[in-house]
Amino acid sequence: MRSRQRMFAAVMRLLLKCLRLGRRRRFRLLRQVEQLWHYGHLCLRSLLYNSFTNGDVVLDSLFEPVYWLVDHVTRWFGVVFVALVIGLTSSIVAIVYICLLPLILQTYTPAWICWHLAYGHWNLIMIVFHYYMAITTSPGHPPQAKNDLTGVSICRKCIAPKPARTHHCSICNRCVLKMDHHCPWLNNCVGHYNHRYFFSFCLFMTMGCIYCSISGWDMFRDAYAAIERMKLLEKERLQVAANQTYYQTPPPTFTFRQRAFHKSVVYLWVLCSSVALALGALTLWHAALITRGETSIERHINRKERQRLQKKGKVSIARGTGAGWGRARHDVPLPVLQVFRNPYSYGSWDNWKVFLGVDVPRHWLTRVLLPSPHLPHGTGLSWDLPPCVTEQRAPLLAI
Repeated sequence: MRSRQRMFAAVMRLLLKCLRLGRRRRFRLLRQVEQLWHYGHLCLRSLLYNSFTNGDVVLDSLFEPVYWLVDHVTRWFGVVFVALVIGLTSSIVAIVYICLLPLILQTYTPAWICWHLAYGHWNLIMIVFHYYMAITTSPGHPPQAKNDLTGVSICRKCIAPKPARTHHCSICNRCVLKMDHHCPWLNNCVGHYNHRYFFSFCLFMTMGCIYCSISGWDMFRDAYAAIERMKLLEKERLQVAANQTYYQTPPPTFTFRQRAFHKSVVYLWVLCSSVALALGALTLWHAALITRGETSIERHINRKERQRLQKKGKVSIARGTGAGWGRARHDVPLPVLQVFRNPYSYGSWDNWKVFLGVDVPRHWLTRVLLPSPHLPHGTGLSWDLPPCVTEQRAPLLAI
């Protein structure tokens, strides 16, 4: 009896030891897993930590696959977009010459005929010239070899010198001087040497579309009413033909030429009005950027830099000029914060003269109102004061 009790007690002690040992091992395993998790989390944060990381950086990282897809689609479909621009513009010109010009010559007065012929052909020449120059002119690329330029950084993708205002184009896979953006409708980057051609094309194309929309408004209303009348008469003709034999079917009320004429006028007005609205908004946007002396990329950079300096309390929120001292209630002098200013801006009027290459008054005619292949100021590698600038404004805080 005692031997059985001893054996039972020994078995129970053995079971308790096994349970304690299993519990210790389980707790030890959980501690190891927890330590590994904290260690991995610390390593990940140490590798990805960046003091400049914010919500915009995280959002850009999430949209990186979308950017990659857009870059590759734009790269391969650039030729299609150029062909589309040429095809649509040619169709409008063909409609004007075939349908509208004979009507203008028959119904308008000689003064209005001279006006339409002069303005229409001048606008067409400016559109064709600037579009051809925009798609064929290289925007400018920095030299790949080492040079003696001061203040030049290194592009992380090209591993080559990167002058000021130069940015890397992921579609062209090259750095572009004074890059504004990559335009799929040009199949080319908009940079230092073709920025003026791009803006002039947008401006004159918008002017041409507005001209066609305004001058063809009455024709559009008549053509649209004629098309609606054609649809009504066609329905009535089909109802009559359904109750008659084949040989008694009446002929069509409108000829094929009349139908094509009315539909062409409606197509011209709708297309020109749509392009005028869309391209006009883009032209106004770029005109505002030119007035401030910055590109699309620089506007984004300047805005981010201005916000960063405002958070640090280094610049004021108001866009005033100068720096000095203020007065508190008890006549205690308070420092007035400096104002952020774009270093490449010379004032609104001088920015336009630098952009258009206007050095003397006659250049407004020979270089702006007439086709001109003149080069912009500077080489795009350094940004010295242009000779057409009247006075230089030293920036207080700028990038």
